[in-house]
Amino acid sequence: MSDLRGEVAVKPTVAIVLLAAGMATRMGPNGGHKLLAEFDGMPLVRRSALTASNSHAESVTVVVGHRQDDIRKALCDLQLNVVANPDYASGLASSLVIGFVAAEANGVDGVLVMLADMPGVTSSDLNRLITVFQGGKGASIVRAVSQGKPGNPVILPRSLSDAVLRLKGDIGARDLIKASGLLVIEVEIGDAAQIDVDTPEAIIAAGGVPAEG
Repeated sequence: MSDLRGEVAVKPTVAIVLLAAGMATRMGPNGGHKLLAEFDGMPLVRRSALTASNSHAESVTVVVGHRQDDIRKALCDLQLNVVANPDYASGLASSLVIGFVAAEANGVDGVLVMLADMPGVTSSDLNRLITVFQGGKGASIVRAVSQGKPGNPVILPRSLSDAVLRLKGDIGARDLIKASGLLVIEVEIGDAAQIDVDTPEAIIAAGGVPAEG
């Protein structure tokens, strides 16, 4: 009988960081908060958090900032790690840094960065990205695309930690990916990879109901 010890491959682990700290400036002065718009009878941020929680990820960290009391209220009964970004007004990078550090504290091999304003992304989409990341031994970047056009979410491997921590301003993963030199594996998920709801018109077009002021 052969000894199989040491031959069982451990799958790379992935944690999700859900970015929900932005100021939603394109909603206009009376447009309400886009993440509190209703989709399927619930605030979009809650719906996005449930999508993340129902995936195969090890954990879900939500980064909050602008109107965080309202966002926290929408998430209050969910099993999530909610972290505040006091510097959210400086741009996307600060939220990405805080979320990446929080997710990495669990010792995961990759961080799936998910934007909370993308209602078309499903748990199945997230699972496909995670499976591809695991198939690449946790060494590659995995990015959702729509008809070949780069979109979100994206999984960043642990090896990019230092590069993430150096990000500043309104810079997200896209710039990091260009400079990384790592293999990028693209996963087609259809229109969901491109649809975010930054305006009241976009919310309505995506099947949502804008929140009041």
